[in-house]
Amino acid sequence: MRQLLVIFSLVLLFASCKKDTLIPTPVADSAKPVSYTDSSYGSEGLQKMDIYLPGGRTVTTTKTIVVIHGGSWMTGDKADMTFVVDSMKKRGPNFAFINLNYRLAINASSNLFPTQEQDVKAAIELYLSKSAQYAVSKDLIVLGASAGAHLALLHSYKNDPDKHVKAVVDFFGPTDLVAIWNQGFLQELTLTAVTGKSYTDNPAIYTQSSPINFVSAATPPTIVLQGGIDDVVLPEQSTMLIDKLNAMGVSNQLVIYPTEGHGFSDVDNTDALNKIMPFLSTYVK
Repeated sequence: MRQLLVIFSLVLLFASCKKDTLIPTPVADSAKPVSYTDSSYGSEGLQKMDIYLPGGRTVTTTKTIVVIHGGSWMTGDKADMTFVVDSMKKRGPNFAFINLNYRLAINASSNLFPTQEQDVKAAIELYLSKSAQYAVSKDLIVLGASAGAHLALLHSYKNDPDKHVKAVVDFFGPTDLVAIWNQGFLQELTLTAVTGKSYTDNPAIYTQSSPINFVSAATPPTIVLQGGIDDVVLPEQSTMLIDKLNAMGVSNQLVIYPTEGHGFSDVDNTDALNKIMPFLSTYVK
């Protein structure tokens, strides 16, 4: 499989109300693994997540890895990241996992950014509110790919005032939307479709949606995995972030795969996933 996810496209793409179906998990059942698929965190169809809780979990030791798909904020599905969840389960069987969907932007007309940012926040907040019922701690690792990595970084750097996020895993995510806007016409089309505004018309939505602008000394440790010839999310997006993290004294690791583009070969996918667990072991206690 060549792609890690539905790629961060540079073209315009088009894309039941339901009560909260999250089922409380009594602590008495924590010895057994349990899964909830398509659990709702909102009233719209895409506001759903899959939850995987390991056996033997406890509220003091079991941390959760949140997984977020990509697709230009306009396409994609949590199913795109199922193989990442399955692979990470094998490497970290004691972790809980959330694999979440979010509402997709539609042609500059609906579900415009920051809808996606708000959905990630809502899903995580609901899950954390049930941590005692699920018998998990409130410590999180947030992992995303491409647009999903952008959302992972943005939540972890901007929308986590209680510092539940202990580490971030960034697979070739956009970090500075202003710089992306300045790359050229196709990037302008994509970002206008997602935000509904040009940078000239609304610079604030671009600056407030750029994770790099929210790096501080309190930012969680971050591992970045980037293709060296990625022409969708340029390698500079990752190196700029690393420079900012270093300037703020934030622990980080940058892994460049020189011959990879936007999405990795099976060999480099495996290598990337293998590098994540030692990073988490070092920085997530």
